[in-house]
Amino acid sequence: MSDVRIEKDSMGEVRVPADRQWGAQTQRAVENFPISGLRFPRGFIRALGLIKGAAAHTNAALGDLDAAASEAIQAVAAEVAAGEHDAEFPIDIFQTGSGTSSNMNANEVIARLASARAGEVVHPNDHVNMAQSSNDVIPTAIGVSATLATREALLPALEHLEQTIRGRAAELDGVVKTGRTHLMDAMPVRMSQELGAWAAQVASGRERVSAALERMQRLPLGGTAVGTGINAPAEFGPRTIARIAALSGSAFAPLESKFEGIGAQDAAVELSGQLRTVAVSLTKIANDLRWMNSGPNAGLSEIALPSLQPGSSIMPGKVNPVIPEAVAMVCAQVMGNDLTVAFGGQAGNFQLNVMLPVIAYNLLQSIEILANASRALADKAIAGFTVNEARVADLVGRNPILVTALNPVIGYELGAKIAKTAYAEQRRVKDVALEHTDLSAEELDRLLDPRGMTEGGVQER
Repeated sequence: MSDVRIEKDSMGEVRVPADRQWGAQTQRAVENFPISGLRFPRGFIRALGLIKGAAAHTNAALGDLDAAASEAIQAVAAEVAAGEHDAEFPIDIFQTGSGTSSNMNANEVIARLASARAGEVVHPNDHVNMAQSSNDVIPTAIGVSATLATREALLPALEHLEQTIRGRAAELDGVVKTGRTHLMDAMPVRMSQELGAWAAQVASGRERVSAALERMQRLPLGGTAVGTGINAPAEFGPRTIARIAALSGSAFAPLESKFEGIGAQDAAVELSGQLRTVAVSLTKIANDLRWMNSGPNAGLSEIALPSLQPGSSIMPGKVNPVIPEAVAMVCAQVMGNDLTVAFGGQAGNFQLNVMLPVIAYNLLQSIEILANASRALADKAIAGFTVNEARVADLVGRNPILVTALNPVIGYELGAKIAKTAYAEQRRVKDVALEHTDLSAEELDRLLDPRGMTEGGVQER
């Protein structure tokens, strides 16, 4: 038996591996773009399956596609959406900028499998791609895949991270530690306040991402080649998008200007920008954890992160903060992806953006790795770190900046003198203040109580 078969398209014959379900146009793309080995992720293929199945449903309802072909296309498209045919989507991300090759890949695979199921010829262009163009399908697939990935993976992961941080903050409200500005000792804060700031960052990031989805889930399907809707019935776009919404459980709706959705990718650029903001927040949290965990003897050693693996191939016993480091690298990747998405977004020339595949790939990767990193940070770092309370209390007690609380009573100049003396002589502020003021030991204990300093207000004599 031959290991190839002959397929035809408008340009002629092509040899296709006999065991593959794709056709001539897919094969041409495989041969034309041996560039990176990067493929569209699972979520994007899922979106293509949802779109093709919903389109077949609408076309049959409008009387433009016979029932047998429609049912076969919908059944196969559902299999594509479910991941049963991922091996049939081999095309490199770096391909034609409209993503035409990947749209035709879906059309050809679904058509071949649907033909076998229906017992009649299902054509990739005339039937599977009916009332569609790559130019509205691929932007729609970006909107569908990014929205679903964000709602199903990223937003729940961020909520889990936020709640994990808030839970630890409540546990650690009684721990008062040295605050730091410019990496230098500053006024005390409660550990709950420090962690509460992290939780607020995550919550704000979740809100920003959710707000961006309002634009992301507006879809240009029905605009066909340039936004005019040529070759698509007026009802096709709204009805198909409603079907996608029903199949996916997400509130997709038609984009008011199909021209915008085909010629530009501003919604994807906006969402990517919010992902970058989340990455900045997670980097801050990861770096704080690394500093607090530094040591065990020569660093801050305020906390001990869970010991997950040996930290060195040469230094026995060394353990590193591997989860915060991994999270920081994820965040660096997301920031780089955002630059690529932004650069891709400006590649909208007249009626078509021509960097759709690379926008899709980078946007979806950012969503996926941020979701995974958020859960790892929550479960393998924040949930399990322990606090070296004796070390934290000692650092607070020897912090010369505590003298700031005496400013309203003794003035800034005398306070500065006490602080410098305490630091130079490595003595406690209270002991130096007893020598330089008329404050009693009891008054100094009250004024220099670190916990009281974390609650604001002016200390009165």
